[in-house]
Parts: sequence; structure tokens; C-alpha cells
Amino acid sequence: MEFKITKKANLLTMFLIVFGIVFTGIGVIVETTFHHHGEHLGQRISGNLLIDSFFFFAIGLGALFFLALQYATETGWYASVKRIIEAVAGFLPVGVGLLIVALLTITIQQGAHIYVWMDPQTVAHDELIQGKSAYLNIPFFWIRTLVYLGTYLLFWRGFKTRSLLEDQVGGTDIHFKNYKKAALFLVFFAVFSSTSSWDWIMSIDVHWFSTLFGWYVFAGMWCSTMIVLVTLTLYLKKKGYLPNVNESHIHDLGKWTFATSFLWSYLWFSQFMLIWYANIPEETTYHLTRIKDFKFLYFGMFIINFAFPMLLLMSRDAKRHAGVLTFVGMVVLFGHWVDVYIMVMAGSMGGSAYIGFMEIGLMLLVLGIFIKVVLTNLSKAPLTVKNHPFLDESIHHEI
Repeated sequence: MEFKITKKANLLTMFLIVFGIVFTGIGVIVETTFHHHGEHLGQRISGNLLIDSFFFFAIGLGALFFLALQYATETGWYASVKRIIEAVAGFLPVGVGLLIVALLTITIQQGAHIYVWMDPQTVAHDELIQGKSAYLNIPFFWIRTLVYLGTYLLFWRGFKTRSLLEDQVGGTDIHFKNYKKAALFLVFFAVFSSTSSWDWIMSIDVHWFSTLFGWYVFAGMWCSTMIVLVTLTLYLKKKGYLPNVNESHIHDLGKWTFATSFLWSYLWFSQFMLIWYANIPEETTYHLTRIKDFKFLYFGMFIINFAFPMLLLMSRDAKRHAGVLTFVGMVVLFGHWVDVYIMVMAGSMGGSAYIGFMEIGLMLLVLGIFIKVVLTNLSKAPLTVKNHPFLDESIHHEI
């Protein structure tokens, strides 16, 4: 069965994009009129571009990772929702473009007070940054960035092409090729997911580092991806698509959402607790800044991302209930956006940052683009795969 974008869905995306543009414009006017004549305008725009481009790019990348994980482990149940995973992963080309725009904007502004290591004057007076300059310099930063993004797009293109080809030719040759390519992708991803987090996010707090940071960012990305996947599956099921998807598939997606939220919570607490317990000034400064300037958001975000799934998704019935999954998912998804917001803004703008029209506007704008791209991807191929070796197993999946 082929998916067709409804008028309501098109109106929703247009609504989000238009309101996003309007809210962003209002935010610019407010910033220039009431806040020191727009002293932080460039920094704030660049920071929000980084937040939203990275957040939605990460969801697309998380879907590509999840797809590769199913290939590499030769999982059977996922075949009925494979097209949904591929549709979300299909946001990657647009996500890459948005992320490059954000990073270019920051680079042109010599760091825009976000990556202070890009500012020659700051580096000249900071011995610690000078000690990291062999790694943190603009040419090497962009080489690494292009390698990361090029690798992701290359693997995404390969998986997409072979998936459509498998529908036509069948057999097991394509399956085993995907199996090998997925294993190779996971090796690259294991390295790049951490190093790109260091480059794009952790280097904002250039004097600070954490060996857990890459895994922490990855866990938030994975949890956000699972929320999008389960919400999109529920939407399509409600619209009469996905006849082969049953409660067991929904349950599995719900379990992944539950598990990844706990993984993220574990890593948040591990990073926080170890730094708090050691009480080394150059380490505690990261959390002290966030507690001082973003106390409500910082701990509120943790409570939402941990307590909501724990309390509301613990039972078997909750993981199969569309209303509960959707409500919890939307709240936690916003919680992870706040997490990215704090990671970027606390390290760059500190106490002068706040969530206003601009922040909401740019988020709505990119969200509208994200939904439009994903729904368009869904309409380009049948929602039920053909000739997949594990399709029959997936159709009869029961837990």
C-alpha cells in the first residue's frame, strides 16, 4: 500500500514553517529593540541554527544507525516497519545541508562566540586552547566534518538503493550485502558519533571535556529517533496503512523507547555523579554553569526524560497504547530538544540566553521541514517491503 500525503498533513507543515518564520522574525525584532540593540543577535541566531540543525540531523542519523543495527543483527521483526525507518533516515541529505549552513555561519563569524577556539584573538591569550590547537583548528575541523557527513550520506545512499532493488529482484544476495555493509557502518559510527559530538558540541565548552560525552549525546539521539519512529508508526497505523504491523511491533518500538530513555538517564547521572564526587574545579565548572543559569531547565529536563518513561511506559499495556506512547513521546522529545539547547547555549551565551520567540520559531521552522521531508519520503515507495528474507517472520511476529 502506497502512502499519500493528506491535505491536513500539508497544512500542518505549512503552518509550522510559516509560524516558524514569523516567530523568528518577531524574535529578531525583540532582540534588537529590547536587548542592548541586538548585541547578541548574531550569536543567538548561530546558536539556534546549530541547535535545531543538529537535533533533527541527529534523528535522521539515529534512524540510519537503527536500520544498520537491524541489518547487522539480522533482526526479523522490523521488516514490517522498515520503510518508516528508511523514511526518517532519508532526512539525512536535508539535515546535512542545514548543519553545514549552521557550521558555515559560525565559522564565517570566527566562532560567533560559540566556538571560541575559532577566534584568533581568544586563542592568542589562552594557553589551554593553544594546547588543543593541533586538533581544534578550522581546516582540520572542516575536514573531519566533511568526512563524517560524506560517510553517513554514502552509507545511506547504499542502503536506500539496495532496499528498493531488493523489492524487484528478491533473493538473499542483497540481504547479505546489507549485512556486511551495516557491520562496516557500525564501525565507522562507533568512532564518528563520539568525535563529531566532541567537535560540534563539546568544543563549545573548550576548557572542559568528558570521556562519556559522546555516548551521552548518542543516547539522546537514539531515544529521540525511537520516539519519532513509534509516533510515525502509530500515525500510519491509525490512517489504515501498515496492515502487517500488529501490537507486538508497537510493543517492540515502545520497549526501544523505554530502554533508550534509561540509557540516556544512566549516562546523564554517571557523568554528573562522577564529576560531582571528584569535585575537581575544571570539571565541575560545566555543571555549575548549567545549574546557576539554567537550574529549572537543567533538572526539569532530566526529570522529564527519565521519570516520564519510567512511570508511564513501565507496563506492557502502556507500551501498546497509542495515546500513552504518543503523549510520553512528545513530552520526552521536547525534553531532548531542551537538552541540546542547554548543551549549546549554556556553554556559549550563559545567563544571557533564554527561550523566546526566536528559539521557538526556528524549532518550528525546522520541524516543519523535517515532517515534510519524512512524509514525502514515505510516499516514494510502498510502505510494505517485498522479497525481504524476514518479511514472513515479521508478519507473524508475536510477543
